[in-house]
Amino acid sequence: MASRAGPRATGTDGSDFQHRERVASHYQMSVALKSEIKKLNLVHALLWALVVAQVLVSQLNLVSHKVVASPYQWEYPYLLSIIPTSISFMALPRNNISYLVISMISAGLFCVAPIIYGGMEMFPVAQQLYRHGKAYRFIFGFSAVSVLYLLMVIAVQVHGWQIYYSKKLLDTWFTSTQDKKKK
Repeated sequence: MASRAGPRATGTDGSDFQHRERVASHYQMSVALKSEIKKLNLVHALLWALVVAQVLVSQLNLVSHKVVASPYQWEYPYLLSIIPTSISFMALPRNNISYLVISMISAGLFCVAPIIYGGMEMFPVAQQLYRHGKAYRFIFGFSAVSVLYLLMVIAVQVHGWQIYYSKKLLDTWFTSTQDKKKK
């Protein structure tokens, strides 16, 4: 403490910062990974909303099928992909390991599997488009196959990063719980 009449007390000049407490690295890593997963979940929700919009517009006949193409078969199971994202959002605030594991497994089942099937389903149409230049389905004047393949490329990256960061987060949580058990 500083006094009016004398010098500052020793040890209070700020040079003792090396001995102060710091946030443990696994807590810092957990916060960073949670932030990344939340961002990816939001991007996935946006992609999901685009697929939902296409399915609803087509099914409810809001516009002509010449403007918005009817959905491919893979798009219907992909609509279930909001489930892993919701479970992931529920797992993050309380560090719920079970929910995060369920989210990772269901992401493979409801997100990645329909995309793989969709890639195979649309491949003959894409081949026809690129060999002959003929497209029969359109989304606002663009070839539906091209638009959906673009969506699929983005979705595969988003889901891949979601699963990767979730696995790293699980490893971080397991490391911190193992350290607590050792003490």
